Amino acid sequence: MNLDQIFKDLRVIELASVLAGPTVGTFFAELGAEVIKIENKKTGGDVTRQWKLANEAKDLAGSSYYYSVNWGKESVFLDLSIASDQEIVYQYIKEADIVITNYKAGAAEKLGMDYPSLSKVNPSIIYGAISAYGRDDPRPGYDALIQAETGWISMNGEKNSDGVKMPVALMDILSAHQLKEGILIALLNRTKTGKGSRVDVSLFDSGIAALANQAGNYLNEGKIPIPKGNEHPNIAPYGDSFIMADGERVLLAIGNDRQFNELLSLLELDHVLEDARYHSNIERVQNRSSLISLLAEALAVRKTASFLARCHELKIPAAQIKNLEEIFSQAEMDEYILESMNETGDIKKGVKTIGFKIQ
Repeated sequence: MNLDQIFKDLRVIELASVLAGPTVGTFFAELGAEVIKIENKKTGGDVTRQWKLANEAKDLAGSSYYYSVNWGKESVFLDLSIASDQEIVYQYIKEADIVITNYKAGAAEKLGMDYPSLSKVNPSIIYGAISAYGRDDPRPGYDALIQAETGWISMNGEKNSDGVKMPVALMDILSAHQLKEGILIALLNRTKTGKGSRVDVSLFDSGIAALANQAGNYLNEGKIPIPKGNEHPNIAPYGDSFIMADGERVLLAIGNDRQFNELLSLLELDHVLEDARYHSNIERVQNRSSLISLLAEALAVRKTASFLARCHELKIPAAQIKNLEEIFSQAEMDEYILESMNETGDIKKGVKTIGFKIQ
């Protein structure tokens, strides 16, 4: 199946900026949709155009951040407080299928870009709206704030730390995924009913919805997660990393007793199989500290490449911890990279938002 043609007859109008909304727009562009991004002419466009690294040229039309989530779109600069510019958008909306917004409470209505206004122009429009805390909540919301308020910072970081935020704007990314899913459901429903709909997503709701087992541990057992570094609260050794003889760091993700037993045999630690402290996962979680010390000593004398090769043969989950240079220097990573030419003729790169294949 040719994914870049899936939505070749779809038109998307992006009235969103920063990360979450533009990520959704890029997703549809990657799947072949025509995506028209409306940028604020008064402010110089999407604010992320100015979010440049210290070494990025000041005269560039946009930052690397901006181009990472604005691939494959046609940018149109308008002032939506002017009636004639509003009318241009309405003309786009008449022939559109989806509109993506992330206005503050009350702003869409003021600009005539709210769902009731646009659905009058096109009753079949799918209106996707991203907010920080919900459509009627006026609080300004940024990813770091939402990470703080949904518990993510409180449980992320090294042991005995005050917690740290994730190194990407994860709440924005999670919200983008929620909005994609909601829009696709709305499109499916439109094929049945012919009617458009509004899809609302908030960063706060998306952050809560992704708490998964951490929420389950608290709701069922009253266990409040705290920063544990890479340790997994329910599995051991899982997420624990070790320095090898050549200085590289390897992470283990042992998920069952077979994998653990194979690991011990590989490390010539068969005698540990007789130790009741490590017989099953629950004992290993309870005795994590002594287990990690034991594994660290055994791994410290082994070379990374040969150890990982044997792990792969034996189906033992293990991986070298790599930085982005090590990752993107691999030839097979080329298929993950999007390239586009910006307004000044420079080639800018980003990573695909699509991580699936369909046959």
